[in-house]
This record gives sequence, C-alpha cells and structure tokens, in this order.
Amino acid sequence: MALTIPMKITMHMLLFAFFLTFASAGRMLSKSGQEQDLMVFKYHNGPLLTGKISINLIWYGKFSPSQKAIIADFITSLSSSTHSSQVIQPSVATWWKNIEKYYTSIKSKKPSTLQLCSGHQILDENYSLGKSLKMQQIEQLAATGDQMNAINIVLTSSDVAVEGFCSSKCGTHGSLRSKTATVRGKSPKFAYIWVGNSETQCPGQCAWPFHQPTYGPQSPPLVAPNNDVGLDGMIINLASLLAGTVTNPFGNGYFQGPADAPLEAAAACPGIYGKGAYPGYAGELKVDATTGASYNAHGSDARKYLLPAIYDPLTSICSTLV
Repeated sequence: MALTIPMKITMHMLLFAFFLTFASAGRMLSKSGQEQDLMVFKYHNGPLLTGKISINLIWYGKFSPSQKAIIADFITSLSSSTHSSQVIQPSVATWWKNIEKYYTSIKSKKPSTLQLCSGHQILDENYSLGKSLKMQQIEQLAATGDQMNAINIVLTSSDVAVEGFCSSKCGTHGSLRSKTATVRGKSPKFAYIWVGNSETQCPGQCAWPFHQPTYGPQSPPLVAPNNDVGLDGMIINLASLLAGTVTNPFGNGYFQGPADAPLEAAAACPGIYGKGAYPGYAGELKVDATTGASYNAHGSDARKYLLPAIYDPLTSICSTLV
C-alpha cells in the first residue's frame, strides 16, 4: 500500500443485514485452512494504542448543548480513576475495563497500558466543507485535531450527508500520518473516528434498538436513555468504533476476518447488549423506573448509556455488562 494512501477500517453496522449475511457466509465456507483462519478472532502482531491518548471531539454541523453533553459525558465516563466512587455499577468505566484484556493477553516482556483523557473540542457549525462530504473531507476534518497521541473524533450532524452513510456504514475509524509532528525523523500516525447522527436519515439502520429496524425481525423500539434517538445511537456506534480503534488502530491488531473488512472488539458481537440477545432482541437490559428507558451502563453526571458487548479475547465470548 502506498504511503500516501491512509489506512482505513470501515465498520458495517447495519445489524440485521449483517446477521443474515454472516450466517449465510458461514454456511458457504469450505474447510480450507485459510477460510477457517478468517473465522478466528485473533491478534495479528501489530501495535495497539498505548500511553496517554487524548480524545478530541470535532463537531461538524449543528448540535445543541445537551447533545454535546451526552457525548462529552460518555468520554469522561471512560476513566475509572475520575469517577469510580461516584458512579453506580455497572458503569461505562467497567465496560471499558474489558479492553485491558487485549493488552494483558499479548505476551510481552514490557506490558503496555492505555490511558484515555478528554482533549479539545473543535466546533464547525457553519458547514465549512458543505453538507455533503466525501471520506477525504472527513479525514481533512480529523486532521484539525492533535496529530500525535490522539484519537480525533469527527461527529456530523443529522443534516450532513457523508459518503457511504446509511448505505454501507454508520461510522468509520482509521489512521493518518501526522503533518505536524515527527518522532525520530518520521511522521507518526494518529487515529481518527467518524460517526454520523442518523436521526433523520437512517435511524432504523444506525440507531437500533432505539428505532424500528429497517431490516430483519421487527420489534418495538426501546426508549433512549438520554431521550435522543440520534445521539443515543451515536453513542452505540462511537463506543464500538472506539473499542476497535484502540485494539486495531493500524489494521494489524485484533480482528476477525479479512483485514479490509474486519470484525473488531465490539463489531464481532453485533446487536448484543445484554444476556440472552438474539437477532431483533437486544437482550436483558436495565430499565429506568421513571422514563422507561433501556440501558446497561451508568456514566458521569447521572448519565445512562446503552453500550455494545465486547468480545473477550481470553474466553472467546461476547461479554456484556448485564
């Protein structure tokens, strides 16, 4: 691959279509060693994100203050050291702690650790690149954040169309070469994530189970824990992409399947949010007695979130909080 072309990983999160495709693909596989190997979730010997990593939020389009707070509070909630004594269990921090297993399972003389922290927030409320974006423009926006030891998260509002959004993906993560920093004479890579607000474009694909699904078994939608179908859907997709970003940042970390269409830490457990989940049913979840909202994790500022299951590399099962 040419160095001028950034590595990308696209997560196809159209859940029910995935269930059907994956099941069919499984039945068609032969017993060749190569095909069987693609079905194994494994480590591909590449680097994971390590050290202190800042998470920068890049808001593109119109987001209300309450919508920004939903995302910002989720990022803050990932840290167990800051709010461990104030947050009820199960918590967002407990969910994120499952990622540590990916680091401890690597046999290394020098154990690696990861520390996430809140970084900068960049606002682009005037749609500087228009309301119809190509992936190259998403990368351009991602590059406005820190370009070293960072994950830059581009969040597009509900009135912004993005190439492939709804038709093939709800979000993407990848990496780019820094143009502002050098380490030992080389330009390091930094990670980025893009997630779109699907509320007016495809909530049945990218905000399930808070909206009636477009495909597959039909079941009543759940009540969103933050009373915002679009943003609560973004949280699910962002959480899944964040797990994939740190465990497979450059395309040679942990994943199952081909490198150009990998199933990563959370994407390997599609549609699973609680015990007993199956296609069309998110699983046994907690329900807020006042609002009737479904959730499985507590966050900072009394937030509640619904987070996807994470594949446990030690037990080879999808691990849920509830």
